[in-house]
Amino acid sequence: MTKFTDFDSTKKDIRHRMNRALVVLQEEFSGLRTGRASTALLEPLQVNAYGSEMPMSQVGTISAPEPRLLSIQVWDKSLVQFVEKAIMESGLGLNPATEGQVIRIPIPALTEERRTELTKVAAKYAEEARVAVRNIRRHAMDDIKKAEKDGLISQDAQHNFADEIQELTDEFISKLDEALANKDIEIMQV
Repeated sequence: MTKFTDFDSTKKDIRHRMNRALVVLQEEFSGLRTGRASTALLEPLQVNAYGSEMPMSQVGTISAPEPRLLSIQVWDKSLVQFVEKAIMESGLGLNPATEGQVIRIPIPALTEERRTELTKVAAKYAEEARVAVRNIRRHAMDDIKKAEKDGLISQDAQHNFADEIQELTDEFISKLDEALANKDIEIMQV
C-alpha cells in the first residue's frame, strides 16, 4: 500500500481485513463447547495421520446424530486410534467411545465452573481479534502518514482518511464486542 493513489480501494482492503478478523473470531467461537453437539467442535482438531497433521474433517465424516452426541465415521481403520487420541488430548474434556470405525463422543452437560471458564476463553479470543483490528488500523495510519509525508496526499486528506479508518475500526470493534456478548449468553444458557 505504499502507492497511495486510490483511498476507496485501500478502504475496501482495510474493511476486508478487519472483516476477516471477525470471521476468524466466529470460527474460534464455533469451537467453544456450549453443551450442545456441534460438528464445529471437532473440525479444528488435528490428527496425526500418514506422518503429518491433518484436520479431523479430512480423516472421517463428523456428524451430530443427537443433540448431545457427536460421531465420527473414520474412513481408514488404521487412523481410528489417532483420531481418538486427538480428541482426548484436545483439552475439550470429551471421552470418545470407539465401535469399529465409528467413534461416538457424548457431550456432557457443562458445569457452572466450566461455563465461567469458557466465557474467559471467549473473552481471550475476542481480545485477540480486537488486537488484530487495531494492528490493521495502525498499519493503515502509518501508510497514510507516509503518503502525506511523501507528498502523495494533502494534510487535510490525511486527516480525513485517518477519521474514516478510525470509524471503520470502531465499527469492527463494536461487532467483535457484540459477537462476544452473544457467545457469553449462549455459553451461560442452561
